[in-house]
Amino acid sequence: MSEAQLEVISEGAAALQHPFVKQMAVQLRAMDSYGTYDTWTDARVLDPLVLTKERRRQIPVVGDPDETTISRVKAYYNALAQTVERETGLLAVPVINLTHEGFGRALILVGKLVALDKTLRDVHRFGFDSLEKMVEESEKLLSKAVGLINEHRTVAEL
Repeated sequence: MSEAQLEVISEGAAALQHPFVKQMAVQLRAMDSYGTYDTWTDARVLDPLVLTKERRRQIPVVGDPDETTISRVKAYYNALAQTVERETGLLAVPVINLTHEGFGRALILVGKLVALDKTLRDVHRFGFDSLEKMVEESEKLLSKAVGLINEHRTVAEL
């Protein structure tokens, strides 16, 4: 078994207890229409999101994203939207527009306010160096989104 195939998230990893990581597991399981993840641990469900150097080397520089990768992107922005809802008490809707080549945009709309606007590139290589990096990135995005909502609450409530 190559290093790229080995699971990199251990069952007892502290990051698995972070609320955003738990929400990611919930979102990924929600998209599993065949029940594949029913018997899997959260660590195993989340493991493909962690792209080690060896895993990144296995992914071509240019390529089209597959449905599994696109579902991971959707799960990530769904988890962000759900966290925004929990923190602000307002409905947050993720909107993702992707070309077949893996370029596009992810928005999180709250009322009439665009709380988050992220350009997506090279979606076929979507992933994070570690769960901690995923949490760090999500907290940056959430901080900006929640700050914008609080600053323009009347627009967000429309």
